[in-house]
Amino acid sequence: MVPALTGPAWQPPYSFDVRPDPHLMIAMAAAALVLGGLGLLLALSLTRNLRVHPGLARSAVMIGCLAAGVLAFLPPSGSGDHLNYAVYGRMVTLGVDPYTHGAVDLPGDPIAGAVEEPWREEPSVYGPVATALQAAASWVGGDSLRLTIFVLALFNAAAFIVTGLLIDRFASDDPARRLRAALLWTANPLLLYQLVAGMHVDTLAIACMVAALLSRARPAASGVLLGLGVAIKINAGLVALGPAWELRRRPARLALMAGCALAVVVAGYAIVGTAAIEPMTRTSKAISHASFWKLVQGWLQSVVGTGSAYRGEIQVGSLLVLALVAWSLFRLASGAAAGRAGTQAGPDLGSRIGWARGGVPDGGGLEAPAVATVLVVAYVFATPYILPWYDGLALGLLALVGASALDGFVVAHLLVLSLAYLPARVESQPQDLEWLRTVLRPQLAWALLALTVALLVWAWRAAGRARTPPASAARRPSTP
Repeated sequence: MVPALTGPAWQPPYSFDVRPDPHLMIAMAAAALVLGGLGLLLALSLTRNLRVHPGLARSAVMIGCLAAGVLAFLPPSGSGDHLNYAVYGRMVTLGVDPYTHGAVDLPGDPIAGAVEEPWREEPSVYGPVATALQAAASWVGGDSLRLTIFVLALFNAAAFIVTGLLIDRFASDDPARRLRAALLWTANPLLLYQLVAGMHVDTLAIACMVAALLSRARPAASGVLLGLGVAIKINAGLVALGPAWELRRRPARLALMAGCALAVVVAGYAIVGTAAIEPMTRTSKAISHASFWKLVQGWLQSVVGTGSAYRGEIQVGSLLVLALVAWSLFRLASGAAAGRAGTQAGPDLGSRIGWARGGVPDGGGLEAPAVATVLVVAYVFATPYILPWYDGLALGLLALVGASALDGFVVAHLLVLSLAYLPARVESQPQDLEWLRTVLRPQLAWALLALTVALLVWAWRAAGRARTPPASAARRPSTP
């Protein structure tokens, strides 16, 4: 679960360096994930039906922030991605291009030697801002992998906490909304496990995107934040379509926001060079083992032949599924909007994909957070390459919109993926636990397929109900 970190023992992160039985650790992690996921689903359900004391939401936020702070001082666990981050930063400080070289190109280096299979030959797929932070951590850590990882953990925990505080401030006018937001992000046990304990770079991109959505009243600042998020991890760029849609009738503000975002991205890639683009285009065609598209690939190979990976066809299919999921959710969201505009009280936003703040924006239409949420949720359910921490962006955005059954679908998606990648490492795993990777992980793809179908069915039915106003509302005379 925890890759070893070389360096002086007095340097953080700290641990007792005990080595319990691997079977016990996997069992404990599985139990924690299941209990945490089921508890989270129950808590989200209760917040929609019970009166929430204001202090409860505040306590949840404080506990989540404290947990994130403590985890920054513990060795990252669950995967070896943080070792890749360290070596990419190390390459920059040594004058080696991390976008054209892998850890194998630094033989004998104390940082590169820690990178695990199968990533030793892989160049960086992260944006220039992520690489700059990794280089800063390497500059501070020097030859100490332990200290380098600790600096990266501080960046990561700070981003997680700041995101939680921004979301909490946004939802502070309603105790129930505030508690739900804390459960989805700050006090979410699955996210604390994946994003903070796992120390994935996605946390940094999410922080930028949430801040951009909450600061879009200032187009220049919002644009800079959007650009920073894209320059950390490219798939976060879907969020930018939310503000673009909201500002479609205000071209001057849209141009300012888009111009600032583009300037940040172009400047970043101009510094690191065009070589940074090629690794991203290569990985965009990959198919993860827990994705239901792996099932499709296997079916095609059994019917047509194994001479091709069918990645092109699967890419087209995933775009169609993405469009179908997004259309279904947009249909639901627009139906809720029409119902709200057509009745005095509006529909129950607690059972709909809502607005950014519970009110119809000027000029009508969906607000940027709702649009971005729909697109990101559609992406994580449809993409051929999906890992548990990718769901963090969807949950961060869900905290900005109204409560709905969509919360449960995304939490269940994250829970299934977390169990599928337990742990997300190849090295040091006992042979008798190999079935977790070779048997359980592919089988859980069926659960993800079932969740996607269930999401489509729910969205279709809920959209029909949203477009049909209650009989009492239909009989109510209009206000002059």
